[in-house]
This record gives sequence, C-alpha cells and structure tokens, in this order.
Amino acid sequence: MVKEVEKKGMQLGKYELGRTLGEGNFGKVKFAKNIETGQAFAVKILEKKKIIDLNITEQIKREIGTLKLLKHPNVVRLYEVLASKTKIYMVLEYVTGGELFDRIATKGRLPEDKGRKLFHQLIDAISYCHDKGVYHRDLKPENVLIDEKGNIKISDFGLSALPQHFRDDGLLHTTCGSPHYVAPEVLANRGYDGATSDLWSCGVILYVVLAGYLPFDDRNLAVLYQKIFKGDAKIPKWLSLGAQNMIKRMLDPNPKTRITIAEIKKDGWFKQEYIPANPEDEDEDIYIDDEAFSINDVATDGEKQPDSPTLINAFELIGMSSCLDLSGFFEKEDVSERKIRFTSNYSPKELLEKIEDIVIEMGLRVRKRNGQLRVMQEHNGRKSLGSLSVAAEVFEINPSLYVVELRKSHGDSLLYRKLCTKLSNDLGVCQSQQLLLAQVQKPLLLGEIANS
Repeated sequence: MVKEVEKKGMQLGKYELGRTLGEGNFGKVKFAKNIETGQAFAVKILEKKKIIDLNITEQIKREIGTLKLLKHPNVVRLYEVLASKTKIYMVLEYVTGGELFDRIATKGRLPEDKGRKLFHQLIDAISYCHDKGVYHRDLKPENVLIDEKGNIKISDFGLSALPQHFRDDGLLHTTCGSPHYVAPEVLANRGYDGATSDLWSCGVILYVVLAGYLPFDDRNLAVLYQKIFKGDAKIPKWLSLGAQNMIKRMLDPNPKTRITIAEIKKDGWFKQEYIPANPEDEDEDIYIDDEAFSINDVATDGEKQPDSPTLINAFELIGMSSCLDLSGFFEKEDVSERKIRFTSNYSPKELLEKIEDIVIEMGLRVRKRNGQLRVMQEHNGRKSLGSLSVAAEVFEINPSLYVVELRKSHGDSLLYRKLCTKLSNDLGVCQSQQLLLAQVQKPLLLGEIANS
C-alpha cells in the first residue's frame, strides 16, 4: 500500500507525480517519472469510492492480470497497479506524440503509403489482441496515439471485452463505442462478433487517415445512423483502387461478408511494404497491490452494495468509458439544466406508460389530455408553490432503439433533476446519464409533464 498522493511533485513509491494529463468521471491521469531511472510514465488515479457500487473487486483483480497478455509494440502497456486506502494507481506507458485524431485534424490526410504503414500497425495490434481473446470495441483516432517515432499505440481499452463477456450464442450484446465509428450491427443493439465490429472501426479509421474526413457524418443523429446502416460512404476517387477496395470491404454493413483479418493480410494492397511486428511473449509478471481491491472499507454510511456484480472488465476500469460514447453530441451541462436526452430500448407506448408510472411513484398527480401528460404536485390537498413544466419527446433511431428527450420549460430545478435522473436510470440503455446535443428526427411521442 502507498500513501495518499495526488499533488504535483508528490511521490508514489518509486514514481514522482507531475502535471495532470487528463481528467474523467472516475479520476485523473498524471505524468510520472521513475525516480531511479528517469523513465516517464502515465499514472491513472481512480477514486475507489466512485466505483465501489459496481461491486467488481474480485472480477477486476482477476481480469486486470490479463493486461499482461498484451505486450505488443503498438498497444499501450500496463506496468503495475498500486493502491492506497482510497485510490488505485495504474502505471501505464507514456506516449508523447499525441492522438492520431489531432495529427489528422491539424495536418490533414496522410499520403497513401504513410497511411498504409499506420494501417499495418493497427491491424497487427488488433489481430494480436483478438488472438488473446480481447476485443477493443471503441476504436477511433482519439484512442490511437502516436509515439516519438511516428508509430501508433492503441489506448483506452475502456470498452474492451474478454471471452467471459459473451453470452451462450458466442456474441457480445452491449452497445458500445462512439457513433461515427460503431458498426451497424452494434447500433442495431443485437448480438455481434467483437472481432468483426472492431474491423468496421478499423475501416473508418483507415478512411479518415487517407481521406482526412469521416465516411459517415451528419448533425442529425438519426440520419447518421441510417448512413451507417446502409454503409453509405463515398470513397474518394484519388485513392488507389487497392485502397478503395480495402475500405469498401471493411465498411460492408453485413458482418457476415465483411473482410476478416486473415483476408486483409492476404490482400495485395495491404502486403505492400508490410513488416509484421514482433510482440513480446515472455511471461513477465505485473505487480498488483492487494490493497487495490480492498475497497469495502471506503464505503460510507447509506451506501448500498448491489446484489450481483456489474459486468465489467479490467480495461473498463482503465478507461471507465460510458456504455455509448456520444461525446460529439453531449451538452456541457448537467441534468439540472433545461434539456437532456438518453437512449432506450422500450417502445414509445411502453415509454409513455413507464414515464407515467414513475411520475406517480414520485408522488405526483398525472392528468392525460390531448395526448399529453400533465403532472401536478400537491401537499395536503393544495398545489405546491413551486411549479415545474417538462416536455417529453421520443425519437426513433432504429426499430429497437429510441431517444427520449426531456425539456424543462420552467420550474423547480431540484424536482426536475430528480425526475430526469429517475427516468434515465430506469429507462435508459446506459447508466451514464450523458446528454445528447444532436437533433434527431421522427418525433413519435410528445408529452407535457407539468407541476403547477
């Protein structure tokens, strides 16, 4: 166990912590230097209290060890896991060159030969992970880092899946990833093959690297999804026929006919100047502090342990990503503000009924009129002095996925916050309660929730 550290210049065992590199919901990432060797690292600091409700101690302890399987030159490396009474410290490889996304955004598309070299490394790394039974599920240029030599390093396995995450049908069933890069079978919210969906995302990355822009893009989320479902990408004519064919086969909306890694490696365009990587396969152990998983003592009074563990893996602890990362569409405001959106698998009719049930559960009176819901709060038979008016709409993304939008016209922010949190927790696909900014089409249901 190590002492509590977080400030710049503080010491964590043999590491000295420096500047903050990034922050997230569950902690922050700091630059660190090995005092003995001077080698640079990135240390992810996680607050135990923020993850205790997940009840994942034994599972993470078992699965975090699987990270030592991933010793590939194009995958960010985990070196050790340290802990204090309240924090977990994950010592990771420090990559200096920034994100591939930033490289493309600032300098534009890469020449085809250089883009192909990065694609070689990407496919090598993903092939290696798949052979180890690990699937990334959130591949995008933001998660592909560039080192000082111009080589890629895949990072943020926040949504990765291990074999135990498959159901009896051998398929994954969690909708994960960022919408521009997510395979259509994943968006359809049906079971999917992790390897095949990763290859779709690799195809999008290849397109971005060679074209300089996204193959599927639209401000309207529903239109974006429709383009992805159709595989409706316009491939630039300036690319060689080999590159065009590779992109076309990777962005095949049918996962059964989509190109496989084995087929990619046999492709003539891919094989040009291809030099396979040499991953390390020695069984070097990773130090994991037992205190990292002693989290029962950090629970406060009133904190409730769930009846069964949440399905989460070691990579998810590192990344702590949301179930569906729609970061490009989120509003920078919390649920106390005027508008939130969340996704749901319930039909519009079921959503209307369940919203009504939840509102009644919260002690509010419901009136239906002209297809609208009016909700009134009364105390001792009298109307509350505070008033709240909320409109609810449901939009169709696909036949099994809907977006619920809640908009506050006026009223009690505290009551609105409780209502939004309750609805998104009980009806949403994910528990992240992140907020969509993008507009979607096909309004199916309009309800007015009012406390007046």
